[in-house]
Amino acid sequence: MSDDAQHGAPTRADYEVKKGEVSLAVYRKRLPPAAGEAPRPVLFLVHGSSNSALSSFDLTVPEGGEYSTMNVFARLGYDVWTMDHENYGRSSRTDGNSDIASGVADLIAATELAIRATGQERLHFMGESSGALRAAAFAMARPERVGRIILNAFTYTGRNSPTLAKRAEQVESFRTHNRRLRDRAMIRSIFTRDHPGTSDPRVAEALADAELVHGEDVPTGTYLDMTANLPVVDPLQVHAAVMIVRGEHDGIASEEDLLDFFAKLPNPDRQFVVLPGAAHALVFGHNRHQLWHVVHAFLAMPPRRDL
Repeated sequence: MSDDAQHGAPTRADYEVKKGEVSLAVYRKRLPPAAGEAPRPVLFLVHGSSNSALSSFDLTVPEGGEYSTMNVFARLGYDVWTMDHENYGRSSRTDGNSDIASGVADLIAATELAIRATGQERLHFMGESSGALRAAAFAMARPERVGRIILNAFTYTGRNSPTLAKRAEQVESFRTHNRRLRDRAMIRSIFTRDHPGTSDPRVAEALADAELVHGEDVPTGTYLDMTANLPVVDPLQVHAAVMIVRGEHDGIASEEDLLDFFAKLPNPDRQFVVLPGAAHALVFGHNRHQLWHVVHAFLAMPPRRDL
């Protein structure tokens, strides 16, 4: 038994699942199970456009404190899963551009594995940025697999988004090229483009160190969807309980655009949260503990009682 398991720390298991000929890397973290315990709720984390799963949700920042969302929620009693989408991390490299539709197909394959491994028929999801689009689109495609869903740094139509307006200047490149540059400078810009000072500079360097081992380019598909094809999610077709979380300074979507989406959700079990002092990269900010709090509170909501 590993030292982690002996001391009750979260331990990781790595899996591989096939989507046709594409191999997808899937990761799981949980506390060592006790004999006879009830199945734990499953939380599936969905990464965004520029970074893969482990650098997004299991990052180590030397002397920087806890940045592993997987560790945090494993300690809170969840069975935590994530995956590298096609063309990211340890998953297969293909000629595709890994758009939102491709990400939904990835999630269909990976959730089949998670359901078999855990015995849970419904999983909770938290997606970050384009990962939130993937998660919401998956909820439309496979509603029977979704319990509760958290959409962080989400965007609906892109209306009045300064980030997407700037990104749209490159839309023709996204149409004609399936990969784009994602070097250390670009990773650093994630933390400074909205409101500098909302994160520790060491986080950007740790993220770049972890991510650049996979290369200096990433797919363009989600960028193309977010600049040319929005909306890709119909709120009327998302029937799960939803929490939308927006950082105060996030430039990916205006609050008005998100509230428009929120108002159209058919399930009355829904929440809209703005986190002060946060920007786009919620899981990496100084105030990430506030994200952990609101997510756990939403996932642990007692069931509705009908008198």
